[in-house]
Amino acid sequence: MHFDLTDLRLYLHILDTGNITAGAARSHLSLAAASARIRAMESSLGIEFLQRGRRGVTPTPAGKALAKHARTLLQQAERMQQDLAEYAKGVKGQVRLLCNTTAITEYLPELLADFLREHPNLDIDLQELPSARITHALRQGAADLGIVSDAVDTGDLQTRAFRDDPLVLILSPEHPLADSETLSFSDTLNHDFVSLDANSALAVYLEEQALHIGSRLKIRVRADGFDGVMRMVARGVGLAIVPLAAVERWPGDPPFKNIALRESWARRKLLIGARNFAALPGYAKALLDALTL
Repeated sequence: MHFDLTDLRLYLHILDTGNITAGAARSHLSLAAASARIRAMESSLGIEFLQRGRRGVTPTPAGKALAKHARTLLQQAERMQQDLAEYAKGVKGQVRLLCNTTAITEYLPELLADFLREHPNLDIDLQELPSARITHALRQGAADLGIVSDAVDTGDLQTRAFRDDPLVLILSPEHPLADSETLSFSDTLNHDFVSLDANSALAVYLEEQALHIGSRLKIRVRADGFDGVMRMVARGVGLAIVPLAAVERWPGDPPFKNIALRESWARRKLLIGARNFAALPGYAKALLDALTL
């Protein structure tokens, strides 16, 4: 068996993204090189680690075992690298941070920029995922830290408060629902929506909420980022649900109304979590402290 750290990182990237092409891109490898590495790993033991399908790949039982050991080995390698960084100039540690849409777009850019400027020997592997997938990744040891909505189960994780992050409905003043003081999510589902990209964590979350009440969002158009969504809503294209923080960032008086939603999930708070704060490597603890001051 001849697996190196590049093989193991590639394999985990493939599992995280669900397909070999995306995993290769995250590993900065060509598709041909990535496929050759995976084939070599499988042939070295004579077993398959990945089940190939039309919609991507999933791990076989052997692949799940490999993933568990690969995560442990890579975490140990990263911690060793960080421990030796003070002796070897230029060696860097890396924190893997998973976040939902709002955390990445509204709260983290300046915080992470300041942190990285003050810690030149650290890098941050930042990825956007829905909160439920983040908690799963934390439980599996696939990330150091995660920022999630309090709507998901974090009972077996350690958490700290990060931000209050209510969601609001936005609509043009001419919309038929514009005179309402508050609305239920179900009241909106007969109307057209402007949504984020289908892969964004918030878009996935809202579509799941619609499915939970036996309906679907009527998405007329998708926009790249909250600014694009809000600009389209202002022009009367449809409704949208966005973080209040994005509305408050609009320069001057926004050209649309925002209305509170009655659902408890809309009055959400963001939490920063980990399996065990005390067990985090020093560089991850430094980031945790910077984010929860």
